[in-house]
Amino acid sequence: MAQRTPITVAKGDGIGPEIMDATLHILREAGAALDIEEIEIGEKVFLRGNSAGIEPGAWESLRRTKVFLKAPITTPQGGGFKSLNVTTRKMLGLYANIRPCVAYAPYVDTLHPKMNVVIVRENEEDTYAGIEYKQSRDITACLKLISRPGCERIVRYAFEYARRNSRKKVTCFTKDNIMKLTDGLFHKVFDEIAPEYPDIEKEHWIVDIGAAKLADTPETFDVVVMPNLYGDILSDVAAQIAGSVGLAGSANIGAKYAMFEAIHGSAPRRANQNLANPSGLLLGAVMMLVHLDMPEIAARVHNAWLKTIEDGIHTYDIYTEQNSTRKVGTKEFAQAVAARMGQLPEKLPAVSYHGAPKHTVESKSSTRAAEVKEMVGIDLFLEWTEGTADELGGQLEKLAGPDFKLVMISNRGVKVYPGGFPDTLTADTWRCRFMSPAGGAVTHAQIVGLLDRTGKAGHDFVKFESLCNFDGKPAYSLSQGQ
Repeated sequence: MAQRTPITVAKGDGIGPEIMDATLHILREAGAALDIEEIEIGEKVFLRGNSAGIEPGAWESLRRTKVFLKAPITTPQGGGFKSLNVTTRKMLGLYANIRPCVAYAPYVDTLHPKMNVVIVRENEEDTYAGIEYKQSRDITACLKLISRPGCERIVRYAFEYARRNSRKKVTCFTKDNIMKLTDGLFHKVFDEIAPEYPDIEKEHWIVDIGAAKLADTPETFDVVVMPNLYGDILSDVAAQIAGSVGLAGSANIGAKYAMFEAIHGSAPRRANQNLANPSGLLLGAVMMLVHLDMPEIAARVHNAWLKTIEDGIHTYDIYTEQNSTRKVGTKEFAQAVAARMGQLPEKLPAVSYHGAPKHTVESKSSTRAAEVKEMVGIDLFLEWTEGTADELGGQLEKLAGPDFKLVMISNRGVKVYPGGFPDTLTADTWRCRFMSPAGGAVTHAQIVGLLDRTGKAGHDFVKFESLCNFDGKPAYSLSQGQ
């Protein structure tokens, strides 16, 4: 008897149990030797008072098997519940999210019959760090965190994926014309790593026009790598324009652990009706089989699924009079795929898979020379409602003392002092930039002194950010209008 590979399975909420049962039935019929450990996650766990949605014993299973096949879950609204998907990705270090978006024309309606795009999304950083604050009555803030090590491993993963899967081009999407430091770092790292892969074409697009091009002419792209937020949004867009979000699977890969899922949600309105399409979860499971070094079984499942689609046996979400021969439920669709095990599609391209990669990109991060860091000022954020920007500026000029000069005040990112416009909308949080008057370094003691003077004058400071130069170059953004 073949040795069985342990995996952790969660059936989730809504349509989750139905599509997981269908998926596991197909995997068994394909001969996948899996030893399944089932855990409970999601809505029931949340409602028991666990804000993470997962119990400690479930983490033990995940750390033991290192492979997670997860059905969609429902996160209760309100109450401070955190996204279990984000939590799992972060706790297990699942830094790479891979979402193939493929058209299956003419059997599934699409405007882009040649589309075959893979979105490689950074999975842990960006605004998804979830670091948010209510700074004042008017202002909320979210930190966008982009790290060089995080950029290096996701960009290198995208190129490795392209090479391993005989892809020809990797495209980077960022918004570094606006976010020059954060998105600028992502783009810079992409440009640094791309020359290591001379066999693969590389290009960069600003994300807004890139997204428009992806929606209009997706065949222009092959593998697209991008930061977390853009990747989350555009992978759903890409899956939908390929044919249906319901057909898209997803892999979340880390150095030690991996999670596989559908990209759609739990769809509670469709639960327990034998209607849901299990294809997204099934194609996520195909990616899992490749990860588990079962390429032949992965190909058997995928080709049987393609043959089922080609034969027009469709669930309600992709059924049409023109393209379909029979409308089936969740169970019947699974049975149809299982019945075609060993068959190949006749018109859609058959698939084959290589074994799992035998390396990780974790050990390949580049080495860099140390940079000289010098603190040259601070941005002090004040909550203030007592008058105009000019009045606030006049007060802060007196508090700057000999160690600092008040350079500017901005509100909502727009400079309002000195020389602001009266038409600028202002809220109650003000960013006040203090710099060394001589242009040199400032000390922590000098900053503490400024904070002390500001507080004693009755000003409520919300936070401050250090302004630093690295190797003599400013490492902070200017305000709009500065």
